[in-house]
Amino acid sequence: MLGLPKGQVFLVPWTEQWEIEFKEEEKKIRFEINDSILAIHHIGSTAIKGLSAKPIIDIAIEIKSFEEGIRCVPGLEKIGYSYKGTDVLPDRHYFNKGEPRTHQIHMYQTGSEYLYKQLTLRDYLRTNENARKKYQELKEKLTKEHSMNKFDYADSKTDFINKIILEAERGRQ
Repeated sequence: MLGLPKGQVFLVPWTEQWEIEFKEEEKKIRFEINDSILAIHHIGSTAIKGLSAKPIIDIAIEIKSFEEGIRCVPGLEKIGYSYKGTDVLPDRHYFNKGEPRTHQIHMYQTGSEYLYKQLTLRDYLRTNENARKKYQELKEKLTKEHSMNKFDYADSKTDFINKIILEAERGRQ
């Protein structure tokens, strides 16, 4: 199941279908804007096997320069994305698709601190079962508390996520 109605927050159990959805979407994106892309990453909880998630496929697109993002808008609109600009979330061009929303693209210039954090979090949770379980428990708790406010839900996860990123960085040293 994919799709999160506006204003709602709920989780569904992880499914292999999310990997399939990401790969299908990646092909469509590459067909439209391949010349601008350095890399496409599946990010967010749908990219972490065994972790429940909001049913939205999060995609990070890495581009050479931030200005390149504007040139990608027509191609992404052709495949159903709506461009939301650069002031929705920091340091990125943001796009979403579907109503209810099924996909979102975070387009970063290569070297972005926010892209680094997304990939670090994803990779650590993929390999650290204890951290993944703790994150699952936190998400379940916050979903109950903030089922109608995605901003409060997201903000309430920030401290935990920052701790995970620090833990991952210490593990690399």
